[in-house]
Amino acid sequence: LNENKVSPEFAPEFLPGRWVRLRSFVVLRWVAILGQIATIVIAHLWFSLAIPLTLMGLAIGASVALNIVSLMVFAKNARLNNQQATWMLLFDTMQLAVMVSLSGGLHNPFIVLILAPVTVAATALSDRAMIIVGGAGIAATTIIAYFYIPLRAQTGDLVLMPDLFVLGLWGAMVISVIFIGLYTRRIASEIRSVTEALLATQMALSREQKLTDLGGVIAAAAHELGTPLATIKLTAAELTHELGGQIDLQEDATLIVQQTDRCRDILQSMGQAGKDDMLIKTLPLIALVEEAAKPHMNRGKAIEINVNARAKINDEMPQVLRRAEIIHGLRNLIQNAVDYASTTVWIDVGWTDDNITLQIIDDGKGYSPQVIGWIGDPFIRAKKPMKDRGKRKEYKGLGLGLFIAKTLLERTGALLSFENGGGAHNGQQPLRIKTGAIAQVIWSRHVDGIEAKQNLNGLGDNRPFK
Repeated sequence: LNENKVSPEFAPEFLPGRWVRLRSFVVLRWVAILGQIATIVIAHLWFSLAIPLTLMGLAIGASVALNIVSLMVFAKNARLNNQQATWMLLFDTMQLAVMVSLSGGLHNPFIVLILAPVTVAATALSDRAMIIVGGAGIAATTIIAYFYIPLRAQTGDLVLMPDLFVLGLWGAMVISVIFIGLYTRRIASEIRSVTEALLATQMALSREQKLTDLGGVIAAAAHELGTPLATIKLTAAELTHELGGQIDLQEDATLIVQQTDRCRDILQSMGQAGKDDMLIKTLPLIALVEEAAKPHMNRGKAIEINVNARAKINDEMPQVLRRAEIIHGLRNLIQNAVDYASTTVWIDVGWTDDNITLQIIDDGKGYSPQVIGWIGDPFIRAKKPMKDRGKRKEYKGLGLGLFIAKTLLERTGALLSFENGGGAHNGQQPLRIKTGAIAQVIWSRHVDGIEAKQNLNGLGDNRPFK
């Protein structure tokens, strides 16, 4: 850890755009749609304003269509990346600009709602996204100032503000977009920095505690082994003198003395700063999967690990990082599969030049249709009545375990998807029908997170922890 920055090997990546759930956009857009409809009805019926209902209906229909398509294409708990969230905000900005231009332009007080997408971009997205959305808001406001359909009463009278007020409103909107965007961005950045610093502090304390405990164990071992090592060294030294005429035996006794000194030096060195074993830094992909699956090998269900036939099996198997997040995340997915499998769990491993892919498949009943879209979120369920205990077992285990697995693996750059099987399996083992749950994990080989960039040839000397 350096300068309160979190080490990428142990800490999550604070990637802008991965914090915003698609569900949040969809829900807020439904609220905006209902608000727009209510405003049009009130303006037309109550205030007797002549409004182009057909054109405004098309604009509202575009928002409805986007919401429906989003729910059909993406999972219910999907989180948008920076680019996807930017396009969503640009659409909302343009849709609102069209609605305002059809109902008076800058003479319509609802023009201020253009600030909402800018605020969201400044809070949750990257600097570039904030500039794009903010620029779109300023451009839309400027265009609306010249191109708009004036508001008319049913009597034909125009509802207009003085030109000076319109100019002032345009200037206020431009300044507000810039000021609110920068101000919100600054506050959000400070909050993010404090969060990172707190996380770095917590992890540093946890790491220091582990090293302290390790040092205590090694110091105790060195203390306990000190006496027998000293006895061995003393006895070997005496044998060296007594075996003066027997060269072979004398060399053996001298070697014992040397190795005893080496044991002492190793224990002292480890007790001072601990040792970072370079052997466990990387390992083959299959070995990583086997380590994750090992605790569940003897639970009464068969676990088969196969290289997928669709992978480039003639290529060298990737060397991957032995990260706790990856092992623990995969272990949770495998545990869930073992819990609900009838007899067998299959783990298909594959890789191409671009991706590393794992599929964890079981022959159980699959995910419940009611919750498959929400897998990866922590569920909170009310306690069942006594008469319903033991029923609907498909709901058990779909909460915190998979949420932790999804969170940990996404920290390493993985993309997860969950589905129920139904097609023939294409692995090397005999064909079977994937009627159970399928959890798929995909890493890009072009992004740091799982693959080791350099192979460690041999163990070599251990190095002190950095």
